[in-house]
Amino acid sequence: MPDVTVKRVEDFEAIFGGGFRRVRAGLGVTSFGLAVIDLPANFTVFPEHDQTHDDQEEVYTVLSGRVTLRVGGTHGEEYELEPGVFARVGAVEKRKLITGDEPARVIAMGAMPGKAYEPPEFTEEGTKPPSLEKIGTKHETPA
Repeated sequence: MPDVTVKRVEDFEAIFGGGFRRVRAGLGVTSFGLAVIDLPANFTVFPEHDQTHDDQEEVYTVLSGRVTLRVGGTHGEEYELEPGVFARVGAVEKRKLITGDEPARVIAMGAMPGKAYEPPEFTEEGTKPPSLEKIGTKHETPA
């Protein structure tokens, strides 16, 4: 039997009110982080965070809708992401996703350059997610 796992988005365990799908764990991926994030329209409370606690770089791409990626804090740079656009954010950069008048579905991928990937505990199926205020602290980051 081939080593393959195939699932639909809705088949992955969802946390944070359904907005974060545990794709990495659901597929059995061990070498990098992977999640699908569903953000409603006019969503501004995605936690601003960096990855300095685990040196993880992240890549974001939008499957549907549009999202603004803010990097560097409140007065940082903003990048408009839409389907077909990819953005890589280094570990030390503060980042936040914001939607406008339409919802967005985003894929977030992450890994630690030169290191073995260590998944945050909350990304494991069946575990309790942290409060959104704890995102960006040791072992509590989405990807």
